[in-house]
Amino acid sequence: MTSRLYDSIEPNVIDEEMLQKAVEEQGPKEEAGQLAKREGINFKDVKELQLDFRNILKIDNLWQFVNLTKLQLDNNIIEKIEALDSLVHLVWLDLSFNNIEVIEGLGALVNLEDLSLFNNRITKIENLDMLQKLQIFSIGNNNIGTLENLVYLRKFKHLRTLNLAGNPVCENEMYTMYIAAYLPDLVYLDYRMLEDSTREVAFIKYQYAIEEMKHGETVALAKQEAEAAKQKELEYHKAAYVEYLNGSYLFDSMYTEDPEASKLKYLPGVPEMLDTYKSKFVAICENLFEYGLKQYEKREAEVVLFYECLNEALEDNREQGSKIMADFEEKHLRALEAIQTISETELVESKLGEYNDDITKLSETLMTLEMQLVDQLEEVIKDFERNISDLVSIFIENEQGLMAQCRDLENHHHEKLLEISINTLEKIVKSEFDEEIPDDVRMLFVDKDTIVNAVNASHDIHLLKIDNREDEIITKANSWASTLIQKVHKNEITRNRDRVKEINQFIDYLHNELETMDVLEQ
Repeated sequence: MTSRLYDSIEPNVIDEEMLQKAVEEQGPKEEAGQLAKREGINFKDVKELQLDFRNILKIDNLWQFVNLTKLQLDNNIIEKIEALDSLVHLVWLDLSFNNIEVIEGLGALVNLEDLSLFNNRITKIENLDMLQKLQIFSIGNNNIGTLENLVYLRKFKHLRTLNLAGNPVCENEMYTMYIAAYLPDLVYLDYRMLEDSTREVAFIKYQYAIEEMKHGETVALAKQEAEAAKQKELEYHKAAYVEYLNGSYLFDSMYTEDPEASKLKYLPGVPEMLDTYKSKFVAICENLFEYGLKQYEKREAEVVLFYECLNEALEDNREQGSKIMADFEEKHLRALEAIQTISETELVESKLGEYNDDITKLSETLMTLEMQLVDQLEEVIKDFERNISDLVSIFIENEQGLMAQCRDLENHHHEKLLEISINTLEKIVKSEFDEEIPDDVRMLFVDKDTIVNAVNASHDIHLLKIDNREDEIITKANSWASTLIQKVHKNEITRNRDRVKEINQFIDYLHNELETMDVLEQ
């Protein structure tokens, strides 16, 4: 293992002064460099940064380099990979010749293609799952000791160059053969191209083990894809505010948090009654689920239609405005050329006055066109807001109606359960109840108040669950509509301000040219 550099020198951290100096050293030279130094360098514009041989102990303060693609941190004394999360555009990273013991802190670097951890103290290849674009990986001169750990690299489908030279694992006589078998797409290993003959022998030697592994990978991939599809479907249901309503989830949750329900189900006739209740309750939930999905599609279609109309109006307006401005600029050039050929002062002033009037008319024309668009979009937005409000109101109204049916079922079940409970109490008091029930259930029947309170407590929990689910749906639907409409209005205000500013800037430009022309003629 190569000795660490700067062991006797005071360690550094990456601070503003170091970064500024590094950027200046690596930036443009001569006149361009002096200009950049005077005006200041924006770290966001830096694409490559060298911080090697600086005795750095801790990575820090790189968050401003959001567009960095290449970073050199080699030949320092860094012990921990950290503070790189903002460097999402990084393609090339060199952390070789440091004191790193664990691979970590690289999860955000999803665009990384070339990674060097050469000459560190790493014992395990791990925590690189997000680096799916990785093509070149150098981790030689570390402490990796097991062949099995190298199988981890199979998940990097673009990996073509791998350097492990100098690790204890390389001393295994089966090292090269193992790599060739388990990483079939690898081209270069430890600075040498893998020979086809080596691959063929490796395939034969590890054929059965690899086939078994591939089967496991296929099963795992299928499971992963199924989970992803399930999650995608759940997100779709959440967007419609009806997640988990396509089954017994709401009903089951009512009883999961109800300690009395498990006792009351031992009463005669209650299990059968509960089955009937659940069947009807779940059917209502499934109706709500299907209705919610249909209404979601209607809302989404309305949003798509609105933006189609909006973009069509904007495009028509842009085309009209562009044509008006282009026609004027053409006329503008001819007018200036004509004015320059006139020698009589009075006639020049007259022409300049006419041209100034034309600019004023152009401004009025463009502003009128913009105001027409504002009025048009105001009507479109009003219609959209009304349609969205109607869709959400209809959805909420019908959702409340279905939830009311759930409450009716719960109330009916509660009445029946209370009737059975009181009848059971009367039988127990008269010693006419012969059925076996657990002791904790029998304790409910000490008197009427106890059993009534238990049944009512169970009922209250169920109603609260139904009410909360209903409120959740209403709140989310109203919040979505409110947020959407606010965004539409905000975007229109911003668009209008930008357009007015754009028009004014164009008019100012024309006036400035005219004033310059006037001065020249004087």
